Amino acid sequence: MIFSKKDIQEVLPADVTGRSVAHPKRWLVALVRISHEKKTSERLSKMGIENFLPVQQEVHQWSDRRKVVERVLLPMMIFVHVDMYEQKEVLTLGSISRYMVLRGESTPAVIPDEQMHRFKFMLDYSDEAINMSTTPLSPGTKIKVIKGPLSGLQGELVTVNGKSKVAVRLTMLGCAFVDIPVGCVEPLEK
Repeated sequence: MIFSKKDIQEVLPADVTGRSVAHPKRWLVALVRISHEKKTSERLSKMGIENFLPVQQEVHQWSDRRKVVERVLLPMMIFVHVDMYEQKEVLTLGSISRYMVLRGESTPAVIPDEQMHRFKFMLDYSDEAINMSTTPLSPGTKIKVIKGPLSGLQGELVTVNGKSKVAVRLTMLGCAFVDIPVGCVEPLEK
């Protein structure tokens, strides 16, 4: 049996723009020209494309003043939550060169939704500075934070330079980690 385009569109649900949603949205990493992350994020938002630029506020101290500045946590990268149509639309921006791909692959690498949710939660609620590490960390005990502003966050308890930290792994990008007292976490049941 052969289906026409009209038959397929009747079967597939459509989003508010009328496009079929047969291709679900997924998180990809778009590579951006240096120092264009914030402007590119604004332009993507104006285009109606969901994006996430991880930034963190830091206090910079000079001899005569202090200033709070926003630091981009992952330079030259923006996370975009796109379907197949929007994936092509993102590349129309001159400041975006391509998507991050795994070595030996030709399609953009996908960041799992759960990893993005944990990473965004950590950035939104952590009182401490978030650090990124691209060097491999040995696997830690799976834990859940039970006290403090990160309460509910699941991740791994790792030791970096003798300090306990909660780590959230991001496919291809390494780990995001933050200092946390051991008393604020409990192991997850298997």
